[in-house]
Amino acid sequence: MSEVLAPCAGRVRPITECIDEVFAGQLVGPGLVIDPPDGSQTVVAPIAGTVMKIHPHAFVVVGEGAGVLVHLGINTVRLEGVGFEVHAAQGSTVVAGDPMITWDPGSLPSEAAGQAISRQVPVVVLDVPADSLDLDGMADQVAAGDPLFPLG
Repeated sequence: MSEVLAPCAGRVRPITECIDEVFAGQLVGPGLVIDPPDGSQTVVAPIAGTVMKIHPHAFVVVGEGAGVLVHLGINTVRLEGVGFEVHAAQGSTVVAGDPMITWDPGSLPSEAAGQAISRQVPVVVLDVPADSLDLDGMADQVAAGDPLFPLG
């Protein structure tokens, strides 16, 4: 059984506490939310696999038996890539812990294009049922690369 690593540092919260209703309702999949601190940080791949999709504000890595979505902030798509530095390429192979995107959550504006911006980072396992992850013993605080939860 492999583990999903924390893509960034911060305080760990249940996915149900995400301000985005789609993520909170586990409509994309189960997972959790990380509230990152201020300061520039490099977000890392949570699992080994293929980068199926990468945008400045989000990416999906598909590994053995599962895909993991990491979404850097809520409504950050409205920033059109400003404030994000992408380090990986779509279709590339990554190892868990490889650098993916650098950003500074503290530099996010409070809103863009009329929508509130949040620094919350949902970490979601795709194509598995809601509430199907073992999140017992989840740490309150993590550093990038720390184990988050078992996968599979």
